[in-house]
Amino acid sequence: MLDTRRNCRFALLIAATFAHPALGAQESTAGPAVVLHAARLLDVDSGKMLAPGEILVRGERIAAVGSKVEHPADARVIDLGDTTLLPGLIDAHVHLFLHPGGEAEQTFNESVAERTIRATLAARDDLLAGFTAERDMGTEGADAADTAVRDAIDRGAIPGPRLRISGNAIDILGGHEDAIGLNPEQHALPNATRANSADELVAAIRGQVKLGADFIKIYQTGKDRIADGVFSTPFQFSQDELRAAVHEAARTGRRVAVHATGEPGAGFAARAGVASIDHGYQLGAETMKLMRERGIFTVPTFSVLEYFAAHAATPAAAERYRAIQTYHVAQFKLQLAAHVPIAFPHGTQAREFVLLVQYGMTPLDAIRAGTINAAKLLDWEHDVGRLVAGYYADVVAVPGDPLQDIGALQRVRFVMKGGVVFRQP
Repeated sequence: MLDTRRNCRFALLIAATFAHPALGAQESTAGPAVVLHAARLLDVDSGKMLAPGEILVRGERIAAVGSKVEHPADARVIDLGDTTLLPGLIDAHVHLFLHPGGEAEQTFNESVAERTIRATLAARDDLLAGFTAERDMGTEGADAADTAVRDAIDRGAIPGPRLRISGNAIDILGGHEDAIGLNPEQHALPNATRANSADELVAAIRGQVKLGADFIKIYQTGKDRIADGVFSTPFQFSQDELRAAVHEAARTGRRVAVHATGEPGAGFAARAGVASIDHGYQLGAETMKLMRERGIFTVPTFSVLEYFAAHAATPAAAERYRAIQTYHVAQFKLQLAAHVPIAFPHGTQAREFVLLVQYGMTPLDAIRAGTINAAKLLDWEHDVGRLVAGYYADVVAVPGDPLQDIGALQRVRFVMKGGVVFRQP
């Protein structure tokens, strides 16, 4: 783990890497007011499209929203033309400390210092893509390095989204992230903190809270298997063990998210009271009912499977990923019919919006998943995810009308976070 107490010069070197043409000058709006003007503005709660749309920003917060807002004498007006103003997008499942290609190899071969530099660059790129808030779902062996990244963003030392972080996540001996398949004589370290009982879960949670975790991430299922259309995945923690984890997290005001792709592990997690079930390829009827009643989110992940299938090491592996994706799509439609709460996931960022719509969501509901729903899951529902007075001025603009072309979210032209412009045409 990086010792942040001795890395002042390292932080300066990282800051020097952010010469990016889309960034330009990071313009603080703490002084004069700013008025954003565009052809349209989407109210994600009602689904109403205002035309035109304007936002008055004072400091880091929104002061007014409407078709026409006050234009103070000292205000700077930014005319964004034929675009639609939206709340900053929110990704509820990212791994900033991973990059595409060979996850097991990169966590084994790359130093924590290198992976932290990559994470800072990934955070910058996510922000420029319009994602102004994210939940990082585990550093995969980089321990609490995400604490340093989050804190540097909060200080304004580096550009990036608002972050909720989980540290190293938690796994069992021989579990999903325990260096399975590598030479045991090399004693490869696991990519998660190991816990094998309720007592060890509590101890691991206390350690991660000490190191700065905002929430607790637990690997609950794996390794996934599919044969002749039948999906199966072993669970890792019992319902009682997960309940102990949820209770301990709640003691410090935190919640638990689980990697759970199927039953019975997903059901154990829902009954234990977790905040979200991520991936959720397979959710039983009882689990979906409980999730709907308790407001437990599922975070589907289509684009990552799409990527894995396209870049698989062997044809057999590609076919396995395609089979799981087909199964995931069919199950997702059942989840939509059961009205399970959906929050926006990770993957190739805004590509996920396109896939959510392709597989059954309306464009408006997909946008809600990546704004108001994700904000609620991240415990920021009173600060981000909406364009309303009093919320942070986290605003993006996309060309055209995203309710007619959800792919517009892949072409973000303007990004403001907390009243600071990070991207502008």
